[in-house]
Amino acid sequence: MSCATLAKGLLDLDVARARMIAAAEPVRGEELVALERAVGRVLARDVTARLDMPGVDNSAMDGYALRLAELSDAGLPVVLRVPAGAGVTSLPEGGCARIFTGAPVPEGADCVVPQERVRLDEAGCMHVAGEAKPGANIRRRGEEYREGDTLLTAGWTLDSAALALLASQGIAEVPVLPRLKVALISTGDELIEPGATFAPGLVYNSNRVMLQALLEQADCEVLDLGIIADDPDALREAFATARDGADLVVCTGGVSVGEEDHVRPVLDELGGLWFHGVAMKPGKPFAFGYLDDGSPEGVPLLGLPGNPVASLVGWHLLARPFVQGCQGRTVGPLQQYRVRAGFSRRGSPGRRELLRVTLDWQGGHPVALLAGGQGSHMLHAASQAHGYLMMAADTDVEEGREYPYLPAGQFG
Repeated sequence: MSCATLAKGLLDLDVARARMIAAAEPVRGEELVALERAVGRVLARDVTARLDMPGVDNSAMDGYALRLAELSDAGLPVVLRVPAGAGVTSLPEGGCARIFTGAPVPEGADCVVPQERVRLDEAGCMHVAGEAKPGANIRRRGEEYREGDTLLTAGWTLDSAALALLASQGIAEVPVLPRLKVALISTGDELIEPGATFAPGLVYNSNRVMLQALLEQADCEVLDLGIIADDPDALREAFATARDGADLVVCTGGVSVGEEDHVRPVLDELGGLWFHGVAMKPGKPFAFGYLDDGSPEGVPLLGLPGNPVASLVGWHLLARPFVQGCQGRTVGPLQQYRVRAGFSRRGSPGRRELLRVTLDWQGGHPVALLAGGQGSHMLHAASQAHGYLMMAADTDVEEGREYPYLPAGQFG
């Protein structure tokens, strides 16, 4: 699809996000990874239980295992001691067993009484205070799940609890999807890397550091192609290298329509854009397309704006859900709730605006305050913000009224 065939006007943010999510195709293949290296990885296929859990009836606490029918005022002699890790035994008639948390309940016992409710007399007989009920404090074999049950499904992101679940089954390796390989390209003659000598007219490349961190936090493998000059030949070479070596290409800058913005025409030659321009502020120049023939069979490309805050907002709302989909992760809806504004501000005509705000909880209820200057180049406010106050197009902010708030924690 050439740029000339794109619909006029800007794409609605919700429509753009839905298109990105729908277009994401999970990376193919799988690899076996040891549990200790699998945190954050995505399961390639379902994992089933190898064992019942629990594997045997076991005690839920330290106490005494007994047959309720044999309990009397005379008490029961303690005839067994069953620690955790012991084998399954049988409870002799007329006696009880001292048992510990996790230990297998002896065959024949139908109740475990907590040690806090037990008194031992001088003869060593156990007496129970209060009522004892059948099955009390016994974890039954397979009550959590049975051998063959599905533990985790394909697409599950492995966190600490999931890894512990797998470890409890004796599973040492898990099949996971390969890491998404992302080529990162920064464009602009004005860009220099941190540490280089500064001169008027130059700009330190903050986008590369920011996006590399975001991609690594998202568990991507990053191929950093560095800064590419505003030159069509250099861009062609960089995009060809990225296309041949990565699953996804992310570039910043050069996607507007100025005379020195060469990314868009080069993409027309090497592939094509599906859309360019989203009705949001900041982040309007966001672009999405494919290298090669411009179809989903090619390598997807995300074009983020050159202004760093616009690039960050574009990542949070559009690029990140696409990356998650390409990783095989489930992409949920945006988390939002309404908070009261602690300021007034004119709205943005024709575009939804994402204001960087902090929350003040001093009055017991959250109040949104501007985190600082709202320019798309102003990183300080973005670094301080707790989230975004999302304003509909052509809507003024009125102090005291409530508006949708997107917590930043969901984008981490």
